[in-house]
Amino acid sequence: MNHVATQTAAFGTDPDDDAALPGARQHPGPRLRRAAREHLPVLALYGVLKLTGFAVFMYLLDSAGDFRKKNPRFGGGAHAWDVLASWDGWWYQQIAEHGYHPALVPVPGATGLITLEGNSAAFFPLYPAAMRLVSACTGLGVYGAGMLVSIVASFVAALGIYAVTAHFGGPRAGLAAAGLWAVWPGSGTEWANYSESLYVALAVWACHAVMNHRWLTAGTLTFAAGLNRPTAGALIAGLTVAALLALYRRQDGVARPLTAILVAPLGLFGYLLWVGNRMGDLRGYFVLQDGAWAHTFDYGDQTGDVLTSVAVGRFDYLFAFPFADTIGVAVVLLAALLVPLLLGLRPPAVLTVYTLLTLALVLGSQQIFCNVSRYLLPAFPLFIPVALQLRRLRLPMLCTVLGVAAIASGSYAGYALFELGVP
Repeated sequence: MNHVATQTAAFGTDPDDDAALPGARQHPGPRLRRAAREHLPVLALYGVLKLTGFAVFMYLLDSAGDFRKKNPRFGGGAHAWDVLASWDGWWYQQIAEHGYHPALVPVPGATGLITLEGNSAAFFPLYPAAMRLVSACTGLGVYGAGMLVSIVASFVAALGIYAVTAHFGGPRAGLAAAGLWAVWPGSGTEWANYSESLYVALAVWACHAVMNHRWLTAGTLTFAAGLNRPTAGALIAGLTVAALLALYRRQDGVARPLTAILVAPLGLFGYLLWVGNRMGDLRGYFVLQDGAWAHTFDYGDQTGDVLTSVAVGRFDYLFAFPFADTIGVAVVLLAALLVPLLLGLRPPAVLTVYTLLTLALVLGSQQIFCNVSRYLLPAFPLFIPVALQLRRLRLPMLCTVLGVAAIASGSYAGYALFELGVP
């Protein structure tokens, strides 16, 4: 009996877990029970918080009633939830149904910033491909399939955020971080026809794989993330730096880190090259973003202009949406506060590089500024220092704090983004 107890303490498992005994048969039951005990609370907390915020969001949309006026912001829809497939969501549905037709088409007589017609090639293919696949397998329309993909991916992302944060502060910190993912500014797009949830799910598990030296998994996930969003360049850089450090330190051999370095960028660069080839201009994707959506890397000029303008009550810059822009400014300032707190924790290189480059790519670009809360949603490592403080709260108090934030998020993370700005 003492011998068994000693082994149990050494392996950190339950006494009734046969896997704890050397040479014993591996039964999936105990492992599944442990996984359920650890992860079901994470999924439950995230789901309840999202449902709370989502219900408030839908209530606000219904109260405003703009969808009843066939507001074009809703694609002329007849229901409040049609807004969840507006703007970028409309483009993703078109790609899922009709595929791509890359082209650079000038706007006749254009003299302003918008000189090209919008084209589906500006939107990366993984999310609409997932919509089409799920639609074919389930019989759902592309709207329902897109919502299903986003919702499932958001739970996968919550588990990944839990796992990464638990590395720093244990399960309670991981639980808090998963809750923050549900209520963070911009989180309204997690349950919408948008690609954020799928991208974050891939990015967080790629970072987790790097942290655990699973290089082939990390390379494959980063490859997939590169087919989902252009800011995957930050993830590719984070993986590459971490892999080069592993090679330098001779930690994991040569083949696996090197393979990850080679595989990781293929999705992103492959899509950009395909679009450029179809358009007859290898810079075609960037030309389209600049000419059709006024998205270009300007080294932070517009971000600086917005920050100084909002500070003095001016909203006369490009794409002004006052309330949503004010939230965007608050998010940028919050990120500036959290970055040094994150770096003070000495995170692994993959998290450091990924976070800093994500911030640089977003804040260094000219874009519709009220979208910044959505664009910074993938910077999940910023949750970590907040989660480490929240873990000090007792569980009922933690749930109360996050619950209040969930109620408020229906406005600041949902309504402000979809109705008062341009998501």
